[in-house]
Amino acid sequence: MKTEKEKFLAGEPYQIMDPELAADETRSRRLCKILNELDDAAVEQKDKVIRQLFGSVGKDPYIQPNFRCDFGYNIHVGDNFLCNYDNVILDIAPVTIGDHCLMAPHAQIYAAYHPYDPTDRANFIGLGKPVTIGDNAWIGANAVILPGVTLGNNVIVGANSTVTKSFGDNVIIAGSPAKVLRKNMPKK
Repeated sequence: MKTEKEKFLAGEPYQIMDPELAADETRSRRLCKILNELDDAAVEQKDKVIRQLFGSVGKDPYIQPNFRCDFGYNIHVGDNFLCNYDNVILDIAPVTIGDHCLMAPHAQIYAAYHPYDPTDRANFIGLGKPVTIGDNAWIGANAVILPGVTLGNNVIVGANSTVTKSFGDNVIIAGSPAKVLRKNMPKK
């Protein structure tokens, strides 16, 4: 029989009140608190805490306070990840972010959701779907990316957008729900 953490890591429905997972969340909150309280001049310390918190990290990550996440170890970021003020990543499932990605203030990525069945919700069953963001993406201020979304390379998400479905490379999307506004072709 699988533990709740084994179910969680396998992407299966799991009990969100499980003590082992609660301990993992407490660890994450403690690391977030340390990260959020470090002075900007403490570059090496910040880097060390980010690497303790996240599952994998490229070179030169930069995270402003107040950053929050559920577990941290399900977050994987590439080189030069920049996370501005007051961002949230609910990493119930893997959240993978490519190289040179920017998250504007209050941007949120949710890999977590709850069952549609009210009995399952009342019994604290949790669910997650991975979120994947390609290279050179820019997530605008107050944008929300929902579970199961994949965004390609060079995608820009407009401020205050809600991204409910996946989009390919080289597009600017905005709205609630987000839709393609135009192509975003990189310079050659």
